[in-house]
Amino acid sequence: MKTLRVLAVSAAVLAATSPAFADEKVVTDEGIATFSFFKPASVRIEGGTTGYGGAIAYGVNQYTDVVLGYNGGDAADLIGGEIEYNDVDYDLEQDNNTVYLNAEIRPFGNWFHIALGTAYNDNEYKIRAKDFNSGATYRFDGTTFATTGLNGAGEVRGRVNYKNDIVPYIGFGVSPSITSRIGLFAQIGAFYNGNPEVNLVAENPNARDVNNPLTGRTIGEALRAEEQEIRNDDKYEWMPVGKVGLSFRF
Repeated sequence: MKTLRVLAVSAAVLAATSPAFADEKVVTDEGIATFSFFKPASVRIEGGTTGYGGAIAYGVNQYTDVVLGYNGGDAADLIGGEIEYNDVDYDLEQDNNTVYLNAEIRPFGNWFHIALGTAYNDNEYKIRAKDFNSGATYRFDGTTFATTGLNGAGEVRGRVNYKNDIVPYIGFGVSPSITSRIGLFAQIGAFYNGNPEVNLVAENPNARDVNNPLTGRTIGEALRAEEQEIRNDDKYEWMPVGKVGLSFRF
């Protein structure tokens, strides 16, 4: 969420300081000429929560671009390398693979746009619970477990898969021009992926509740319940997107 807030502020700053796509008059030796910021074809490079990549775009008119793009790889360094599920913090390693097709609509004919489209998502996150260190504890599904020692759970790792194939997308962004051919780009939005597939594993799945080390619940049991909660929580159906980039028009 911190990353999305930063991207939103960046977009607002760009919007406040950006020119529109309107033509402007230029005085030349031959008289007054019209200089147009609108160029129909463009490419852009971009990076954000869904990885790094780029896109090609074609302006159907001054109000609508059709955009085909790809984002992939691990952008954990860009977005902070951490993620939270069900109040548990995890270190994050991404394997993104997203192909998207959007219509970016500029209702006012300027820098602001609304993106509507669809994407093929095949994204996987490798996660590791952050609380693994001497003297710390884990808390899964309301039960506390030691991380180390005779009854310690060891490291807790897992995988989160967003593989709902073709998914819808909505986003909002700005694409201000710097010159007639170079521009900036920022966008925030979300894919409706449905709930992710989740698998969590402890090094010692038989470690028991620290408050009842003999007959208490095992961390293996708690992790199964934790997985089920993540799969069924509505807030994980939407996969947030935030990205920035640079575009080049032809």
